[in-house]
Amino acid sequence: MKRYFFEISYNGTDYYGWQRQPKQISVQEEIEDTLTKIYSNTPQSILGCGRTDAGVHAKHFIFHSDLEGIEDIDQFVFKLNRMLPESIVVHSMYEVESIKHARFDATRRSYRYFMHLKKDAFHNGLSWYYPKALDIDKMNEAANHLIGKKDFTSLSKLHTDVKTNICDVQSAHWFIEGNQLIFEISADRFLRNMVRATVGTLIEVGLGRIEPYEMLEILEKMDRGAAYTSVPAHGLFLWKVEY
Repeated sequence: MKRYFFEISYNGTDYYGWQRQPKQISVQEEIEDTLTKIYSNTPQSILGCGRTDAGVHAKHFIFHSDLEGIEDIDQFVFKLNRMLPESIVVHSMYEVESIKHARFDATRRSYRYFMHLKKDAFHNGLSWYYPKALDIDKMNEAANHLIGKKDFTSLSKLHTDVKTNICDVQSAHWFIEGNQLIFEISADRFLRNMVRATVGTLIEVGLGRIEPYEMLEILEKMDRGAAYTSVPAHGLFLWKVEY
């Protein structure tokens, strides 16, 4: 038995998030079921670098699994891709030490949220159409208040099972690429719904409804009710995981 890391991407539109859920289809379930078929219906399990919510995508996601009998890795990846749905792609797999852990050994995760400011038929389902004018400079000023080791209770889903709401945000900024407005944020860890709640609150800054400095006040209140509505899931991507 050897431990392998897998690098994958997935379109989360049709899934109830990464993690296996009762009575709901998940990315984890699709992959585990496929591996089980490869191993003659012997149950196989995998463990991901984190969770993504329903409808959220991943450009770069890592999971690990303990497997046996793999003689040709390239052929194994080819077979896995052929059996998985088109919405899930395995880019590579490689052997690691048995103590390596896809979740606990990750040191930095980056998310991107995509918005398109003009109607575009090719961004449907992967970017949020938002035609209102936004002050990006003020949104970046507000985003600066996110950086550092802070309590993000105000930007987290309520009643989750985490031990702490402290996250160390290393960078957070908006930029324009083509006709898309993109928010990128990197941290050691993220809370449930944190990025979508953050984007929704920063949009309020961009609309001029709140001032940039109020982002810091929202964090200090440690109250989800102090922040604003979360943006739709389909614009969010787990963009990169680093070890």
